[in-house]
Amino acid sequence: MSEIKTNTLTPGMVLTNDIEDRNGYLLLPAGTQLGEGHILLLKKLGLGAVEAVPEAEAKGITIVDPYEEYIRNFFVYCDPDNEAMLEIYRIAVARTKLAVERGWIMPTEDERLARNLEFMKDLYRSGEGTAKDIVDHETELATFPDIYFRIKEVLDAPSSSANDIARVVSTDVGLSAKLLKLVNSPFYGFADTIDSIAHAVSLVGIKEISTLALGISTINFFKDIPPELMDMKTFWRHSLSCGILSRLIAMRAKKKDPSIEPDRLFTAGLLHDVGRLIIFKKQPYASVQALLYARENMLPLVDAEAEVLGFDHTEVANLLLSEWNFPAAITAAIVHHHDPQAAQNPKEAGIIQIADNLTNAVEISGGGMYVLPGIQDNAWEGLGLNTRELVGIVDQFDEHIEDVLGAFL
Repeated sequence: MSEIKTNTLTPGMVLTNDIEDRNGYLLLPAGTQLGEGHILLLKKLGLGAVEAVPEAEAKGITIVDPYEEYIRNFFVYCDPDNEAMLEIYRIAVARTKLAVERGWIMPTEDERLARNLEFMKDLYRSGEGTAKDIVDHETELATFPDIYFRIKEVLDAPSSSANDIARVVSTDVGLSAKLLKLVNSPFYGFADTIDSIAHAVSLVGIKEISTLALGISTINFFKDIPPELMDMKTFWRHSLSCGILSRLIAMRAKKKDPSIEPDRLFTAGLLHDVGRLIIFKKQPYASVQALLYARENMLPLVDAEAEVLGFDHTEVANLLLSEWNFPAAITAAIVHHHDPQAAQNPKEAGIIQIADNLTNAVEISGGGMYVLPGIQDNAWEGLGLNTRELVGIVDQFDEHIEDVLGAFL
């Protein structure tokens, strides 16, 4: 095959040779039908020419979709017969294609590997510390924010009024500001400005505002994660994304089951990985080992945690949230989001599971590296929703994510 100069390539041409980076990792396989994003990538790589043919001359060449080839790596543990997962897969492929067309370069295999941090010190040696040991050590040394317990007291008291919760929340300026930013965002869609916590409570509800306040006060507890280990803005973006998607799914599911509480599920989605934060704090080196193991073996991180640590973040979350006397319904949704059928309320845990997978899927086109753990067959079907609604849910997510991030971070 003759070489074609990179600056004369046009969309639709087909590669006849693999394109590799300087380390020998495959970037684009032979058979890739070039789009604008691919051509931009080849130019950025500094390649003067590549072996390719016009589409009309590509007879006999098996056309490969590089987007599907890339995305498939993250879906290997998902049931290919699960209709919801298939729709999530299609969403991930479409978003990746769009990102590449806008100039994003898909990471190479080498770039997908995590960095090893040998200098970090763990609380326990490998194989010694249990989930309970880690949680016990954390709760002995750290003081949870007082505002959390005051909100919890109001939430648990049957006689609590809107004025009670407004008075408690208003004593914390930072918490009040975040709540007001959130309820004034398009995510809630109120026509008029909400200028006080009392006003927010009257519109959103006592239980709903209390639940949101609990979630926000919990976030404030985690301020000392080593920056070398985890970019906390990235972590909270993932957590908030899961919270937003959980609420959006729940709002649709609530039309068929009025017992579903979208704001409760927003908080559960926001805190679904809270157990992972404790592992980061107490076992930073082991956390990186789990991440390395997950990426090198293309495993869901929850499975890699079990292999490396002997337990996973849901076990830690169960112990931690029990110690904090967190609301039972939120705790159950968090603890069972990888196994909804084990929860007392499988629908709510299932919503978090779907939202978590959907979050990982939409993050792939921005450099996200997590292999999706998949969703149980009845998690989506049990909600009575059509899989086509997932596209609309993701569109709504795209509209709201930056506003909600602005309220929290």
